[in-house]
Amino acid sequence: MPLGRAVAVVPRTGPAAPRAVGGVRAATRARIEQAALELFTAAGFEQVTIEEIAAAAHTSRRTFFRHVGSKADAVWGDFTAHVDRLAGLLEAAGDDVPVLPAVFAAYVEVNDYAEADLPLLRQRMRLILTEPALLAHSQVRYADVDRVVAGYVARRCGEGPTALVPRLVATATRAAATTAFEAWISGAAPSLADALRTAFGQLAAGFPDLR
Repeated sequence: MPLGRAVAVVPRTGPAAPRAVGGVRAATRARIEQAALELFTAAGFEQVTIEEIAAAAHTSRRTFFRHVGSKADAVWGDFTAHVDRLAGLLEAAGDDVPVLPAVFAAYVEVNDYAEADLPLLRQRMRLILTEPALLAHSQVRYADVDRVVAGYVARRCGEGPTALVPRLVATATRAAATTAFEAWISGAAPSLADALRTAFGQLAAGFPDLR
């Protein structure tokens, strides 16, 4: 997830300036996350302490916990917002679009990052996909994604979200997306969008090249 951008501070016109405060909070979190990612990449996730991250970000341990919460959260970024956006895209897709194309399109759009954000995204995903502690933690995060996708598929199919087909679509599309990220990070795919579209195309067609 891309780092939040600082919002310019504007003169106060009343008792509060929420936009300015939000910008300061976002900028502080972004600074902490970037410091953490650089330290984790250089020294390893388990080896870096919260005190070291706070020092590198020129802040305090208390500020770290107020803005981020944990070392894993520093890597994942605001994943809740990512899941919420995925849910919003699926909700906005409507019922005229077939189920699988709607899920695929939502995945591609929610993972459409600006060019400037890609180096940081590579750092995040390389850590998430290789660090043992984060691999275990990812199951909790991915369960939120599966819940959103399965819920959407269930509604469209008239089934419960725990039925076989909604769960199968959720886990299969997430696996395809994860594999696309791995291919992109390794350099086997020219771009993340291309990797996602190729993975989803193969999945939708039942791997036609293998028949």
